[in-house]
Amino acid sequence: MAHQGGCLCRKIRFNIEAEPTSARLCWCRDCQYWAAGMATFNVLFPDNRLTVTGDVQWFESIAASGNKMRRGFCASCGTHLFSTADPLPADGQIRVRAGALDDPDILPPQAIIWTQSAPKWVKHDPALPQYPQQPTAPAQTMREDQA
Repeated sequence: MAHQGGCLCRKIRFNIEAEPTSARLCWCRDCQYWAAGMATFNVLFPDNRLTVTGDVQWFESIAASGNKMRRGFCASCGTHLFSTADPLPADGQIRVRAGALDDPDILPPQAIIWTQSAPKWVKHDPALPQYPQQPTAPAQTMREDQA
């Protein structure tokens, strides 16, 4: 099944010919900047199944994890679209902002990462696996309260 999305002004559109592999909320400080003080909600897809029309602008920085991150956005309307590590991680996943998908309900959050960076007022869903930082492996399922 294909999933589509794009930016608010519709100058950028994308198509993903794959099902999402996971979805998670990220509370790292970089994501809080991108999401105006909230977590980002990212749906992960295989990078090689994404096609884009339009001019995505990329911002690069070094994340708290030490990874070089690339974040894609629309220069016209400012919609945040994608993020990925550079070089692409072995899992070959690109993170797509759920709000940029035409159907943001395709997959609910399955984990919360970087909880140690969340503001103190945040109430995390206790039913979701939680990680104080970046999980060491995709299969890691231990919640931070079980560590």
